Amino acid sequence: MLVAAAVCPHPPLLVPEATGAGAPDALAAEAEELDRLRAACDAVVAGLLASRPDLLVIVGGAARTADYPPEAAGGLRAYGVPFGVGSGEQILPLSLTIGRWLLDRAGAAPAGAAPAVLLRAVAFDAPPGDCAGLGARTSALAERVAMLVMGDGPGRRARGAPGKPDDDADRFDAEVVKALADADTETLAALDQARAQALFAAGRAAWQVLAGAAKPEATDGAVYYAAAPFAVSYYVASWRAR
Repeated sequence: MLVAAAVCPHPPLLVPEATGAGAPDALAAEAEELDRLRAACDAVVAGLLASRPDLLVIVGGAARTADYPPEAAGGLRAYGVPFGVGSGEQILPLSLTIGRWLLDRAGAAPAGAAPAVLLRAVAFDAPPGDCAGLGARTSALAERVAMLVMGDGPGRRARGAPGKPDDDADRFDAEVVKALADADTETLAALDQARAQALFAAGRAAWQVLAGAAKPEATDGAVYYAAAPFAVSYYVASWRAR
């Protein structure tokens, strides 16, 4: 049963090693925004651990659907950053790499009650029904399951003309943020796959896994962060079973 969930984005910039030790004055605002984003992610991940799950599943989009053991390695070599998590060959997709880093950053669970960890990738192009089914199966893996759901919102602004308004991306943001705040699984499950792909919304499949895992009538939601500081939308939210 899903007892708690957290939604976080997975930009490489979340990792301090990707931005350098300090920022020039011209980048002070960007550095402050990243600090706000990291603080929000830290808060929701701490909430996951406080829910005392038996199993913590990190879910994120990838080229294909696959499971990885908790010790699997990932890194940011593709972004020119000498950073890694886990041990051995770096095989994790970006979403699970950042999710694993957020969990490691949070430290031990309260009173040393560390849950088992599963890293679960879902294909970016997985149909909504498949995502929902994966979510339902995931929530049945243990009596108390917590889920760290990694996914970015629309990135079309960054790929086209950064800073230029994008009405559909703004509408998509509003829909997803409200759904996360309301723990509205129906809206998340109904997100259109083609529309999300056109907007370069990398989190669509992972959010629909969450929708399939949760019981909407017994879940409360809260949004900690929702902004597009680098022309890509990032959401941070938490869900908790009543």
